[in-house]
Amino acid sequence: MVLFGRWFADTVAAELYEPDAMVVTTVDRDRLPSSRFVLLKSVGASGFVFFTNYRSRKAGDIEASSLCALVFPWYPLQRQVRVEGIAERVSVAESDLYFASRPRGSQLAAWASPQSSVVPDRAFLDREYELAAQRWPLGTEVPRPEHWGGYRVVPLMIEFWQGRAQRMHDRIRYRREHRDDSRWVRERLAP
Repeated sequence: MVLFGRWFADTVAAELYEPDAMVVTTVDRDRLPSSRFVLLKSVGASGFVFFTNYRSRKAGDIEASSLCALVFPWYPLQRQVRVEGIAERVSVAESDLYFASRPRGSQLAAWASPQSSVVPDRAFLDREYELAAQRWPLGTEVPRPEHWGGYRVVPLMIEFWQGRAQRMHDRIRYRREHRDDSRWVRERLAP
């Protein structure tokens, strides 16, 4: 986790566009994988946190199988970090705290968008947003919807990939046998 923190700081210092963007891969009840970009909102010793609508496809997948993978594609630095682990909901308090910090428009959008659902057209989304804006006019606090919150991916494996000449890349993998195991095994993988 210390190395991840250093690499993440490098992406910020390099002024990469959205260095917190990561690919989240989940599997559904039929074991079909699905990937999408989300934003990393916090990282610490216990894992990597992102937020979403609990009615979204990714949340449904996580509820069906907590197995999850992340990829941070930092191409301009010739770096990539892969994470495999177990996703779990963050506390209500953590979700409330982050939701309160979001811009008002993003708060309203959490109410307006039935994320991952088929909608008839753009006008439907615009109407839902306007209804949310009317329900909570300027000057009023927008509460966090119960169907919106965070997930923490508790890592079981983290692989650091650094590009090198002649495709002789460095790949260093840290893994642990069980999520409660504080010991990490460090291994070098062939490119």
